[in-house]
Order: sequence, then C-alpha cells, then structure tokens
Amino acid sequence: MHKCVRIFSLIESRKWFTVDGRQRLCHPLPSVGVGHMWVQIMFKTSGGRRPKKKTYYRVNELDRVMELQKKPSLILRLKSIIQSQKNQCLLLRDLEKEVGFVQKWNFMGIIEKYPSIFRVTGGNRTPPMVMLAEKADKVALEEGEARTQMEPILVKNLRKLLMLSVDCMLPLETIQLIENELGLPSDFEQSLVPKYPQFFSVKDVNGRTFLQLENWDSSLAVTAREERLVHEGVLTSKVQARILKDGNYVGPFAFQLRYPAGFRPNVNYLKEVQKWQKMEFPSPYLNARRFELADPKAQKRVVAVLHEFLSLTMEKRLTSGQIDAFHSEFRLPARLLLCLIKHHGINL
Repeated sequence: MHKCVRIFSLIESRKWFTVDGRQRLCHPLPSVGVGHMWVQIMFKTSGGRRPKKKTYYRVNELDRVMELQKKPSLILRLKSIIQSQKNQCLLLRDLEKEVGFVQKWNFMGIIEKYPSIFRVTGGNRTPPMVMLAEKADKVALEEGEARTQMEPILVKNLRKLLMLSVDCMLPLETIQLIENELGLPSDFEQSLVPKYPQFFSVKDVNGRTFLQLENWDSSLAVTAREERLVHEGVLTSKVQARILKDGNYVGPFAFQLRYPAGFRPNVNYLKEVQKWQKMEFPSPYLNARRFELADPKAQKRVVAVLHEFLSLTMEKRLTSGQIDAFHSEFRLPARLLLCLIKHHGINL
C-alpha cells in the first residue's frame, strides 16, 4: 500500500496533489477534527501506451521434423550401444545400466515396435538379449564405410570448429555433445584424433580435457557464406544491387533471408533489415577478444559465427542448448535466445 496519507489545511473537497513525483486524486475525511486527512483513491498517470506485445511465428515444418526425429534418435542410440558391446549384442537386463530406469521402457517399446531393426533372442535357460537384425547390420556396415570416405570432410570441419573458438581449443566433453550432429564417430577422441597429430592434440587444463588445434590454416578461414557468394559471383560483380521486399540483398555482407509463412514484415522493420544487411562486419574466424560486443559490427559478427557453426553440422541445425554449450569459447551473447529470435529468418 502506497504511503499517500497527508494532512492538509481546509481547502476544496476534491483536489489533485503531487506526491512522490506522481499526481494523485484525494478526498477529505470529515472525521478529522483539525484540518483534513487526504487519502489517495486513484492515480492519474502521464505515461504512454503499453508496448505492443511481440508476436513470434513458428515454423511448422521444422516442428514436425523435430517431432519425427525423436524416435530415430532412440533407434540410433540403441544401435550404438549394441555395436559398442564385445559380442554385438546386449542383455536386456543390462539395458537399464546403459540408459537408466525411466528410459529403459522407451527403448523396450522401440525394440518391440521395430523387429526389422532389432532381433531378440534367448529364453528358457538363456537370458534374453537384443542384437541388430540382418538388414540393419548390413546398413550399419555401409555406414562405417561412408564414415571412412567422409573422414577428410570430418577432419576439416573439426579443424574449422576449433578455429572458431577464441583459443583454438575446446573441451572434449563439449564437442561430444554435438558429435552426432558433426558426423563424428562416438569414439572420435580415440579413433580419429590420434590419426592426425599434425592437426590435433589433447591437453589437460585445470582438470578438464581439451582438444587443441596444432596449426592454423588460413585457407580454411573462409565461411560457407563467403564460398556461396564466390560461387554466385557476388564478390566480383560491380552491378549495384537493390534490396528486395523480403529484406534479401545481394551484397558481400548480406545473409539470405526466408521468413515463416505467417510473418509479414512492415516498412520500418525492413528498413532496419536493409541497414543491417549492408553493414560490414569482421570475419568470424578472427579472435573475438579483439572486438567489443556492444559494437553493432561485432554483434553482426556473432550472427556470422552462429551461421558458420551451423554450416559445419550434417543437418545444418542444433538446439539452443547445444549452441549455448559453446558460449564462452565462441564469446556468444549472454541472452543467446533473444539474439536468435531477433535475427530469425536467416537461411543457410
């Protein structure tokens, strides 16, 4: 309750008073013998209108993809667990040790629903166990061959990922969070890293294990956006480009935009987008310590870092939690989700 009770001399029955910097309408109380007591009953504010609530538009296609991804992720995880076993099979009683008591039942449902992928054997005196079905086993072998052929690409992307960080080094546990998204094998720290000592080294820093880049390669410090612009001839073209109604602009510092179907940007919004699209910014491969985050060019550079980060993944997507795990190494803004919302519509 506001402290608005004051004693005034006898004046008119109703009056506006300024108390604590605000105008307040008061009434007299006749029960007071000397003078009158004035009690606030309402406010008269001079503030502006309530700010309009922002409307955010969901991409329904992406929501459907993420929903469909849940079951394959369980299947792939169970496949990896089975392949990690010595005999390429897993006792059902040991499933709880691998995935926990709650998730165990989700995996049991997956095993029952997809007999063409998982085969259960055993019974009577033999404990039941699960293994890959014949067709699934063939597909797994083909996947191994594909990973071998992709190894040069995986090594290149891992080097570029380290080059994006401020010290060219990342915690191994952080990389493991996105190893599937990068296409890396689950044991990349044993199977891949030791094969390339000229590129990578593992070191211990304050009790944490880090993967460090051994040599900087300037030829890799080219973003996927710049490669696309070179391919399209934008960087060599001298034709004056104009900004389209959807905010797209053919320029050396512009990003491709594609807004959700329900989003209709107004004129003022497009003017800000045009100004932002033309703004120059430093390369995301330059050390982030050289720039002040308050600088608009440095803020646009953060968008370029996120753009390049996503381009290194297999499906060009990550969750906000996975991105935030690289917060300190990439010098990302404190309010990362707001940054992503503010610059929505950027296309890879």
